[in-house]
Parts: sequence; structure tokens; C-alpha cells
Amino acid sequence: MLSFFKQKKNRSNPQQPKEEIYAQKSSVMIDFSLSKNLEDIKRITGNSPDIVIRKVKIGDQAKIDAAVLFVKGLVDSRAVDDFFIESIMKTNHLQEKRTPEDLMGLITDEVIPLGQVQSMRNQEEIVDSLMAGNTIILIDGIDEVLTAGTQGGEKRAIQEPTTHISIRGSKEGFTETNETNIAMLRRIIKSPDLWVESMTIGQVTKTDVSIMYLKGIAKEDIVQEVRTRLNRIDIDGILESGYVEQLIEDQTMTPFPTIENTERPDMVAGNLLEGRIAIFVNGTPFVLLVPAIFVEFFQTFEDYSSRFDIANGLRFLRVLAFFISLVGPALYVAATTFHQEMIPTQLVFIIAAQREAVPFPAVVEALIMELTFEILREAGLRLPKAIGSTVSIVGALVIGQAAVQAGIVSPAMVIVVAVTAIASFATPAYGMAISARLIRFAFIISAATFGFFGLILAFFLMIVHLCGLRSFGVPYMSPFAPFYPSNFKETFFRRPLWAMNERSRMVAGDNIIRQGENQKPQPPISREMIMTDQKEGNTHES
Repeated sequence: MLSFFKQKKNRSNPQQPKEEIYAQKSSVMIDFSLSKNLEDIKRITGNSPDIVIRKVKIGDQAKIDAAVLFVKGLVDSRAVDDFFIESIMKTNHLQEKRTPEDLMGLITDEVIPLGQVQSMRNQEEIVDSLMAGNTIILIDGIDEVLTAGTQGGEKRAIQEPTTHISIRGSKEGFTETNETNIAMLRRIIKSPDLWVESMTIGQVTKTDVSIMYLKGIAKEDIVQEVRTRLNRIDIDGILESGYVEQLIEDQTMTPFPTIENTERPDMVAGNLLEGRIAIFVNGTPFVLLVPAIFVEFFQTFEDYSSRFDIANGLRFLRVLAFFISLVGPALYVAATTFHQEMIPTQLVFIIAAQREAVPFPAVVEALIMELTFEILREAGLRLPKAIGSTVSIVGALVIGQAAVQAGIVSPAMVIVVAVTAIASFATPAYGMAISARLIRFAFIISAATFGFFGLILAFFLMIVHLCGLRSFGVPYMSPFAPFYPSNFKETFFRRPLWAMNERSRMVAGDNIIRQGENQKPQPPISREMIMTDQKEGNTHES
């Protein structure tokens, strides 16, 4: 409890150096008395009923008092009972080793058949280890405890990802446990160069955060930058990877995502092979990928599972859909308000006849319909699954038809908004799709003010803003701005898999060779040539 109050006091004084804060936190050591140590732990944890304290006697003569502590629900109960408590109680020769060093060493080496066994003396570290799901043992007369990794409890099983759906590819998705997620990557990339570094972030939650990268492929300066930004975080709690994302991104005043996230292990593995760094946050299935560039948000993992011509066609379709979702209503507003001469004459008459009974200008129509659709979409997300999609579809149909019959909006505007909404769902990255939804309103207002000139001006301002963004030092719009000819082949279009010999120089380190030369498939030799060679007595080597 003393260390807890010191922590609160230190955090309330921002002028105090961090070195002094950490020194004060780690100043409380455990006592030789078992009863005093147990009382201190009870006092620090508020005597919580989920903290189990099992007092045992060590040895057949029952002369050594000890206690085993763990938190219910966070440990593997079978491992604690069978491999921890039972092993200690059935040991008959511990009382012969009365020196602390001999006794603790014997328990560590011969008694506890578990991995991750280590000794601790600091009171705060012991409590943190207990809350992390480890089991600790305290022995009377020894100012040292042993902790063993017994993490367990209920966990969500590996299931198919819900946000990144793939037709062809793995059906496994990340869970909320870092150990499981890292193991899934280990199964895909069986290289010793796959390095993992772990840290704890959050003064209260003490959330486990891990970074993963391929040594020799990822740039060391980017890896160091990731370490620096994560170590700089000083916050009470990290509840989701979005917390970390907001605290380490380069630019905060932008609607565009500068850090990619996914719940697909195969996508993370592909990005690791390109030289990127993955950030795992315990408690969430979404893994962060840095650095990120603009064109990556229109790529999917199945692009590389399909032939390059099919993948290029689908990528072009996604980019086109993103452009429609961005400027679709704005184009309609600009054309019907300022530039009717650019619309075919017969279509102008049809639109004019539809809008004759509408009392609002086109910009008001667009804003009403866009706001209504965004409300329906948000309501559909918050409703239960069984009725969410039904309410969204029925609500859109009923409100659209009723609005047209009431003369509030024209049928053409309903069509434009519906096509725009459908196009927004074609963007693979949810964060990029939300950006288009927000910026769409700015384009509508610009088009309603200056027509196509305002639309073009807003578009150029967006491009300038994108060119000024960076993700961990990497230009957001690369390889377009700045222009990298060597990396231009893997943007909105991709090369055949057999021609992708090098990694992107913007992200990868010194090792940029992805595969060997001459990977292009070779057609088999015809049967006529084989027969000719056999007649001539030649030996054909396949």
C-alpha cells in the first residue's frame, strides 16, 4: 500500500524527475517474516477475495512455513495444483537445506517443474507479477519470493476475422492474448530472425505491449523510433491498440490513418516480410503496423493470392470506388447548381422535372441525405446483430421513398447518395473509409460554393495535406511524392509475383532481395521435341 500511495503522489508532481519516481517505487522490499509479507500483500490488494493464499508446510517433518499466492481466473488451476503446490508439499529433503540460497535454489532447480521461474525481492514487482497471472511462493525466514509463469484462465478461441474478410486466404484471426497472437506469427514465419520485444505500458492497467520485426529486413532506425515512442507513453491505462495508435502517430490533426491495423495474421506476416514493424497490445485482436503509406490501404492480402491481372483490376475498382465515395455527391451538387451545360440536355430536363417540387437547393438535399444515411449506418452498428442489418436496410428504403414522395429530396439525389454509400464499403481499410465519409461533407460545401472550381481547389488542398503527412518518418504519399521510380511498380497496380524481386526501399533495410532471379514459370517442352531428341539418341534433361 505504501508503494501505491507513493506512485499517486509522484504522478501528481509533474516537476519530479522520472528517475526519482522509479527509485521511490522500487524502494520497498519484502520482509523475512511470512506473516508480515502476507499482510502487506493483502493491504496493497484491498484483501480481494479473488486472490487465493494457500498456506503449506514444506517437508515431511513440516518445519518450514510457506504460502502460495495466485489470482483466480488468471492462472491455469491444474498447473498450480499439480505442478506447484503438490510438488512443494511432497518434497521430503528441503529441510536439510536451511540456508536461503540453498533452499531457494533447490526449489527452483528440482521442485517446481514449470518454466519461467525467477526470484524477486521488490514488493511492487511481486504484486505486478501476481496480477499478471503468475503464481508466487513465500517462505518464512527468507526475504525473497519465487514466481512461476502459470498464466491461464478463459480465453477466446481462434476465429475467423470479422473486419478483414478474405475470399482466399487463412481463416484465422487474432485473439485478445499476446502469447497466442505471437505464436500464430511464429507458425507462419519460422525464422530465428523474427524478433520480439516486450514492455509494460500503463501505470494502472500495466498492459503488455510487444513489438515484432524481422532482424535484417526492417530498418533499425525505424525500429528504434518505435521503441522510443512506446517508452515515452506515460498514461494510467491502455485498453485497446487505438490508445497506443493515438499516442505514437506522427500527425494528429488529420482524418487519414497513418498507422495500419489488422486482425489477420497472414497480413501481418506479409508486412513483416516487407520490413514493417508490428505492435501487439494485450487485450485486443487488432495489431498495429508501421510505417504505413496511402496506397497500402487499398491493398488486400488476397491480391497476392490471385493472378496479377485480376488483382490489378480489383485494385483499380477499389480506387475508383474510393474516389466516388469521396466526390460523388459533390459532383452532382456542382453540376446541377453551376454547370448544367455539362449535363446532357435530356438528362437535364429529367433532373429539372424531378426537382421542380423540391423546396431546397441541391446542397441541402445532399446534406440531409448524407446525414440521414450516416445516422442509419451508426444505428445499425450499435443495434444487436439480429436486427441491426434489417433496421438499416428497411430504414434506408422507407426513409428514401418517403422523402421522395414528400418532395423533400429528388429521386436522382437518392440514387447518388446510395451509390456513394455502396462505394464507400469497397475500401478495405475501415479507417480510410471513415476518412472519405468525413471529407465528403467538405467537398459538398466547396462544390456548392464555387462549383467545379471549388471542388478542384478542395481536391488540391487534400493532396497537399497528404503530401505533408509522414508515418514514422516515411512520406505518406510515397512513392508518388517524393517520387521513387524503383518503388512505383507496387502501388495501385502490382507486378506478377515472379517479377517482385526486391522489397520497397522506403521501408526495408539493407536486405531488399525478396527472391531469386528467373522465377518466371517456364512452359513444358513439347512432346514432338522429346520424340525428336529420342530418335536422335540425345538425352533430355527435364
